[in-house]
Amino acid sequence: MIRTRFAPSPTGYLHLGHAYAAKVAFDLAKRHSGDFLLRFEDIDHTRVRPHYYDACRDDLRFLGLLPAGELPAQLERTPAYRRALEELESRHLIYPCFCTRREIEAELAQLTSAPHGPDGALYPGTCKGLSEAQRNERLASGATPAWRLDCEKAAELVGAAHFDDFIHGSFHVDPLLHGDVILARKDIGTSYHLAVTLDDARDEITHVTRGEDLLQATHIHRTLQVLLDLPAPAYLHHPLVLGPDGKRLAKRDQPRSIQELRAQGMTAPEVLQMLPASPLG
Repeated sequence: MIRTRFAPSPTGYLHLGHAYAAKVAFDLAKRHSGDFLLRFEDIDHTRVRPHYYDACRDDLRFLGLLPAGELPAQLERTPAYRRALEELESRHLIYPCFCTRREIEAELAQLTSAPHGPDGALYPGTCKGLSEAQRNERLASGATPAWRLDCEKAAELVGAAHFDDFIHGSFHVDPLLHGDVILARKDIGTSYHLAVTLDDARDEITHVTRGEDLLQATHIHRTLQVLLDLPAPAYLHHPLVLGPDGKRLAKRDQPRSIQELRAQGMTAPEVLQMLPASPLG
């Protein structure tokens, strides 16, 4: 049976981009008599606010996009993230990184040609070269590290893995694409990439639907699935809802929220009419 999920972050009110993502996941599940589920991605606890959880549930009810159930939120799953990191560390697939953002930027500025990935310049590997004694010394001093994937070691294990996307086709997985990506931030003990990969496996999500801005991130997620022996879901990376400026809607830009549209007297069909055509046809 098909299981899809809508996984918003409770750091603001839902906007039209969220409504579109929820509707794509809802429509795909219902078309195949499957389950559409709600999961809150709330690992970034510094930005989470309690009232946004209920506001999200209320907006989904208003839009008629009712989940079949609510999955455990990420803040309830920190032990699972920790266990996965411990497994990867025991296999020497991750390493501690003590660099600050400023130090990384300074080192990149000194390079004549820094390698780049989809999100910009890749981490230059400063802490990758630390000896075990140097790492232990810094850890003993109380320094809190981030943990990075050793993408070169990962590439040796991933082999010919691939993933298929309903819209964009088939991709050979490239573990080197994003470099030594962070799998656990210093402040929250995990990362989006690690958490979402583990969550989708635990929740038995068969079809991951999300915006096409995350298409390239799937290389990281499929890499982790291979390394941690997790099932591979099917993917659908749908177009983004754009604002008047032609850029994707983002909470930081304070786009008109569903709550605001409701307060103006718009009905659910009127709000849904504002969304792009479904990629499902």
